[in-house]
Amino acid sequence: MPNIRIHRAPVRIMHWLNVPIIGAMLMSGWGIYNASPLFGFTFPPALTLGGWLGGAIAWHLAVMWALAANGLLYLLWGLCSGHFRHDFLPVTPRSLLVDTKLALTLRLTHRLGQYNAVQKALYLSVLLCGLVLVLSGLSIWKPVQLSYLVRVFGGFDRARYVHFFAMSGIGLFVIVHVAMVIMVPSTLLPMITGSVKPNATRGRQEINHD
Repeated sequence: MPNIRIHRAPVRIMHWLNVPIIGAMLMSGWGIYNASPLFGFTFPPALTLGGWLGGAIAWHLAVMWALAANGLLYLLWGLCSGHFRHDFLPVTPRSLLVDTKLALTLRLTHRLGQYNAVQKALYLSVLLCGLVLVLSGLSIWKPVQLSYLVRVFGGFDRARYVHFFAMSGIGLFVIVHVAMVIMVPSTLLPMITGSVKPNATRGRQEINHD
């Protein structure tokens, strides 16, 4: 019996490209943050990238274009292929509430190739965070040339806070994402190969990670 396809090639390629891209974005961003902290803490130097402010900015800007390009390709492919419509919609407040309660009581059924309402909401939220992250980052990078964008975020200082919280949202998503893979390691191989054996989709403890 042939294997069942779970993740298409474009999803897998863009997913794995995001691993070093987001890692570099977070670490270089932490280096920039440390030069002018917004709150009463800084990130350990060992977790930053660039060595100093100028180096962190250079890394951040370089990787920003890779993130924007990968994100744009994903958006275009997701819209044209029906990936978003098929896998992320619909999600209703009722279904989200029901699945959240089941998740909190460890009774939520997870199946490869199928998204529950919690997953749909998480993936839609991280897409929104990514959009806000890019726009707020551009407003901070070019506050004069993109003054209209700065005004949208309420000024340069507020744009920095928006950028920080959008970055934190993506960081939190990464933590949850990795934790779920650790809890259900059988989901890792399909993201590499794209398919699973037919009997692998019968278990209750497997979850889709597009």
